[in-house]
Amino acid sequence: MSRRLSKAQLAAEIAAKSGLTKKASAELLDHLAALAYKHARDTFTLPGIGKLVVGYRKARKGHNPKTLAPLDIPAKKVLKFRIAQAAKDAILGPQ
Repeated sequence: MSRRLSKAQLAAEIAAKSGLTKKASAELLDHLAALAYKHARDTFTLPGIGKLVVGYRKARKGHNPKTLAPLDIPAKKVLKFRIAQAAKDAILGPQ
């Protein structure tokens, strides 16, 4: 079974490795998230992990799954996360 890290656990890991307090580590994570939100439109990169990119989805035709009535889905902006090659290699191994 996989074990997920909560924000508190992640802050504790950072604090143990860097010598910061848990509170300072949690503030660092909050600041990092705020920077990502602020700069996502310009592409926000976390080196070795990936980058946030704003993409665009074209307008397309769809249907209501319940009634099968056709409908038009408008174009819209979407947020995408592109995984860095280094992260893929570290997690999945070289392929």
